[in-house]
Amino acid sequence: MKVLIVSDSHGRVGNLEKVIQKVAPLDLMLHLGDFESGEDYIGLLAACPVEFVAGNNDFFADAPKEKTLVLGKHTILMTHGHRYGVNFGTGRIKETALLHGADIVLFGHTHRPVIDLSTDVWAVNPGSISQPRQENGRPSYIIMDIDQKGLAHFTLNYL
Repeated sequence: MKVLIVSDSHGRVGNLEKVIQKVAPLDLMLHLGDFESGEDYIGLLAACPVEFVAGNNDFFADAPKEKTLVLGKHTILMTHGHRYGVNFGTGRIKETALLHGADIVLFGHTHRPVIDLSTDVWAVNPGSISQPRQENGRPSYIIMDIDQKGLAHFTLNYL
């Protein structure tokens, strides 16, 4: 299963269009918030099921703040992350994931990519597809592959 994970598009879909053209076909797309409208358009672009959670800038979105999914052998908590102090580390968000029975937490908000597999709960942030803040300044996204055994593998990519 090929899953595109993005966050923080902030109403700018040009880079998202490029990424989808580059990585299609997809089985699933996960948007971790701050899409700031255009959910229907993003769904059409992806040409696959899309799951959204609302971020701190999605004031009028009809998306939940958090969502739990089971993909392969993993229980995944999707959240934007702004309510868990993610600018200062992943400790609180990992604790929240444990409370939800999740072994992976996907989050955004920082505009900086992270793949932290250092504990029993993995914390993964694709960075921002439109407004990156990491040193190289390049828009980023993650491809999560669920292999035939149901195990997740993450690849950080830059546009």
